[in-house]
Amino acid sequence: MTTITEPVSRERARQMNPVVLAFVGDAVYTLCVREALALGSGEKTGELNRRASEKVSAHGQSEALARILPMLTEEEADVFRRGRNAKKPTKSKNASVGEYVRSTGFEALIGYLYLTGQTKRMQQLFFGEGQ
Repeated sequence: MTTITEPVSRERARQMNPVVLAFVGDAVYTLCVREALALGSGEKTGELNRRASEKVSAHGQSEALARILPMLTEEEADVFRRGRNAKKPTKSKNASVGEYVRSTGFEALIGYLYLTGQTKRMQQLFFGEGQ
């Protein structure tokens, strides 16, 4: 998994706008899902793209969140809640309001973990590695 060279402090990441964390988290999660699909399958790109789209959609992220929510630390749960409750500049066209706000919290959590250099924790939560 690609990581940034200099992680930011947890304090700095907590001070960031949760929508900005979600902006980073969206890109990181998309890359992780695509990497896992590409390395774990011999499928053609059309099928890979369809499967990736299902996982990175608001609906797919909301389902992934339901699986990991009980495993979150208090710090992680707080980051998720901040992302979920943040004012967003856009609305989802293909998801319910509930799915959309949960997916934003999910992305904020990923952005937070990534920016603070907690990639092993991301892998544990989202891909079941190291459990």
